[in-house]
Amino acid sequence: MSPADYRFMARALTLARRGLYSTDPNPRVGCVLVREGAIVGEGWHQRAGEPHAEVNALNAAGALAGGATVYVTLEPCCHHGRTPPCTDALLNAGISRLVAAMPDPNPQVAGRGLAILRDAGITVDCGLLEAEAQALNPGFIQRMTMNRPFVRVKLAMSLDGRTALASGESQWITGEAARQDVQRLRARSSAILSGIGTVLADDPALNVRLPAATRQPLRVILDSGLRTPPTAQILRLPGSVLIFTAVADSASQALLQAVGAEIIVVPRTGQGLDLRAVMAELARRECNEIHVESGPTLAGALLQAGLVDELVIYIAPLLLGDKARGLFQLPELARMNERTELEILDMRAVGKDWRVITRSVKI
Repeated sequence: MSPADYRFMARALTLARRGLYSTDPNPRVGCVLVREGAIVGEGWHQRAGEPHAEVNALNAAGALAGGATVYVTLEPCCHHGRTPPCTDALLNAGISRLVAAMPDPNPQVAGRGLAILRDAGITVDCGLLEAEAQALNPGFIQRMTMNRPFVRVKLAMSLDGRTALASGESQWITGEAARQDVQRLRARSSAILSGIGTVLADDPALNVRLPAATRQPLRVILDSGLRTPPTAQILRLPGSVLIFTAVADSASQALLQAVGAEIIVVPRTGQGLDLRAVMAELARRECNEIHVESGPTLAGALLQAGLVDELVIYIAPLLLGDKARGLFQLPELARMNERTELEILDMRAVGKDWRVITRSVKI
């Protein structure tokens, strides 16, 4: 690969990021067409059901697409979905070379798009800036390869590791800059998930409040006993609300269904719902990234179930005291080798607070 290849793929990745908030449930993809060292067309996938990045770039290039090199952040699709195969469009345009950042994890594609182009005489390379391309679509990749969404748990805490006063009061631990940052995390998600404890204590909206937002993620409540009030703010706002419960009684569900909630019954396990069954259903509904905002009970349960792929913790420069509530409700450990070890992926200041992004590692 040449320095020019890296430069043009980096441009394709920049274009793909423009779809961060809008492509769901499809992946974020960017594409650049180059002839004689100059960009002649570029595009990105904007919304599900609309043309893919390759088609947008081909349309921008017009007749100049013939003989061009195509840089695309994800292997071109080769099947009929909401739109026709991109491989057909590329072949019809007469491109000479294709460089893909990564293969498509979708079993309907999974290398076949690249093979079709190679068999047609197109020079094909794959793997340029692959890690950067994968970082754009963690949920899509995980849903396609593991049949479950990517789960991101957001927490805010004081310097002494507390999330709320003993009374439950928690607004606001962090500053405005951190709260705006959370809105961006919400906006990129397929669904925003919380537990009934948070709904009853805080009556949250769990919506996206960004001017650039073009869609509202699915809002999900885990409510084993079906205690969600029909008057809850989450049910009064536009958008879909899904409530997972263990209560199968249709009469108990009727009041919530009457105000627009969809009820899904899943089994109980231990003290709560079967979290793996919840994630399987969300994957079936094409949810890629799940953004969790909850109290210590649900956060701890997800961690114990091995379902937390990323922890985003905002640390505020204040102290709440040892009677305040902690981050996770977890069982007491008997030995140090039972501990949960975290790997820090990123740490930076957000306004007056700090944001730490971590993931669990096996020890």
